[in-house]
Amino acid sequence: MTKLRHFEIWRGDKQSGQMVSYQTEVGEGMVVLDAIHQIQSESAGDMAVRWNCKAGKCGSCSIEVNGVPKLACMTRMNDYQNDEVISCRPMKSFPVIKDLVSDVSWNYRQNKRIKPFAPKSRDKDGNYRMFQEDIDRVQEFRKCIECYLCQNTCHVIRDQQKEDDFVGPRYMIRLASLEMHPLDTADRIPEIKSEYGSGLCNITKCCTAVCPEHIQITDNGIIPLKERVVDRYYDPIMWLKRKLFSGKKS
Repeated sequence: MTKLRHFEIWRGDKQSGQMVSYQTEVGEGMVVLDAIHQIQSESAGDMAVRWNCKAGKCGSCSIEVNGVPKLACMTRMNDYQNDEVISCRPMKSFPVIKDLVSDVSWNYRQNKRIKPFAPKSRDKDGNYRMFQEDIDRVQEFRKCIECYLCQNTCHVIRDQQKEDDFVGPRYMIRLASLEMHPLDTADRIPEIKSEYGSGLCNITKCCTAVCPEHIQITDNGIIPLKERVVDRYYDPIMWLKRKLFSGKKS
């Protein structure tokens, strides 16, 4: 059984734009991306929307649905009341290319700033040895699909517009995956404090709330990095410990 649903979709480019009303028949099991495609085929053939896998794994179809950052392909129409207007906008934190497509290239530039993985030398037999618990700790971070919903909802980037000072939660997670890796030898703590802006995050967990992979961005990534910065620069006991046992990553 299908129902006629009302949509408000932002149409425009980087110069200007406005919300445009559409109606389409929505059937059982449809997601927002299905409805957008249907509107494209029926009445808006020139409407731009980015998508790829339609399975919640490529991170391409990130938009804002009724003001909430979501993957359009994973947002079910039956999550909304039948008489509710569905508002679709591009991600607020990034420049618009056209319609629902945002320019996320800023994120790629942040990634290039991060000091890459620097593994220690292999053991004498040519192998690496690690504790399973150390591997488990960083494995969660590898689930990131780079949808940038966390970047979009981060108040430091979205509201305070401090994108020059803070790399955002996605790249705090990348930093955590490197800093916590049992084989990595690089020291990124000074940059995490001074260049990547760890102190700007006030741990509201808004990034964690929108993550489609349910990564505990704040608790397991950002807070541990904040603690390492505090240990390095503000804790006299940890300062003494490093002097006595230098060479080990904390």
